[in-house]
Amino acid sequence: MSTLYDDPAPAPLSTADYADLARAELPPDVWDWLDGGAERERTMAANRAALDRIALTPRVLADVSTCDTSTHLLGRSFRSPVAVAPMAYQRLFHPAGETAVARAAAVAGIPHIVSTLTSTPLEDLTSTGADTWFQLYWLRDRSSVLRLIRRAEEAGCGALVVTVDVPVMGRRLRDLEHAFALPPHVRAVLLDAHSDRAHRGTAGVSAVAEHTAETFSSSVTWDDLAWLIGQTRLPVLVKGVLHPDDALRAAETGAAGVIVSNHGGRQLDGAVSTAEALPAVAAHLTAHGATDCLVLADSGVRHGSDVLSLLALGASAVLIGRPVLWGLAAAGEQGCADVLGLLCTEFRHAMTLAGCPDLDAVSRLRVSTAPCPPSLGAHP
Repeated sequence: MSTLYDDPAPAPLSTADYADLARAELPPDVWDWLDGGAERERTMAANRAALDRIALTPRVLADVSTCDTSTHLLGRSFRSPVAVAPMAYQRLFHPAGETAVARAAAVAGIPHIVSTLTSTPLEDLTSTGADTWFQLYWLRDRSSVLRLIRRAEEAGCGALVVTVDVPVMGRRLRDLEHAFALPPHVRAVLLDAHSDRAHRGTAGVSAVAEHTAETFSSSVTWDDLAWLIGQTRLPVLVKGVLHPDDALRAAETGAAGVIVSNHGGRQLDGAVSTAEALPAVAAHLTAHGATDCLVLADSGVRHGSDVLSLLALGASAVLIGRPVLWGLAAAGEQGCADVLGLLCTEFRHAMTLAGCPDLDAVSRLRVSTAPCPPSLGAHP
């Protein structure tokens, strides 16, 4: 596999440049699995369009000679208010897969969230020194859920992230067109090692979606969440929340935080964008005294200025998804590190220009909505 550093072309200047490099490296079906969304991909486009419409009013005559981007989440200190989102089967994009991403997150000093569908053993990832959180999909067998929780605890994970917006996998037309299936060397190593359903390609069918349907439960309720919180000593974040009442109920059930997310536009097509849902969620929690409940956000983030916008809208931290995998496909661990470094540098630069010496100042920025130029929203 070539890397971007073998090529004399100019160094990437934006995450979109890494997307171009990744697309050149990956087979078309793998690229579409990474790049695609559900059905007509309206929500995926809405995520970008909503972020592009955000207008911040900068402050002036503030001493921004030093901008402090550090933050505290779940009792731990991090260099920036960003984290690597949980993403499945990362060995699809580079042989080092999740290991490369974990090492890059460790270098960046930010949380690394590992998917239930990791293609690398969990213990290999916590041993990298990354501050690892474990993302949990609810399996049909509750004893298997409990087994994953115990494994995450024993491996040294710092939190559980329970994804609640996948009762079934969204209908992703690009995957259906390719009859997408995993290659033999990529497996969900935390699940049934003998299952090959995700590897059996069938015309007009996503093998990965079929594997999800036979493995995940679609009958999870608030009672199940309460049971899970009672089973672990780890803080639990609930990922995939868009409605303010759901956020409040998660907090009342004992969740340490919520992640406002529409799964990057890969689940319900037509769901509200994250940037539109976030302010109401944050305000509702505050209005009901749930100020200890962390609010994080993801979906559509491509620039450091997007991180600034989502923090100004009420998030405490922002998860980065596809751009990390673009870096992984382009140049392995170094590509991941470069993407994370670029986003953190862009964020610090945006803070400086907004007149914000620290994250408290970011939270006080005035936010409005500007018209979205027709050219925006079309880029990766």
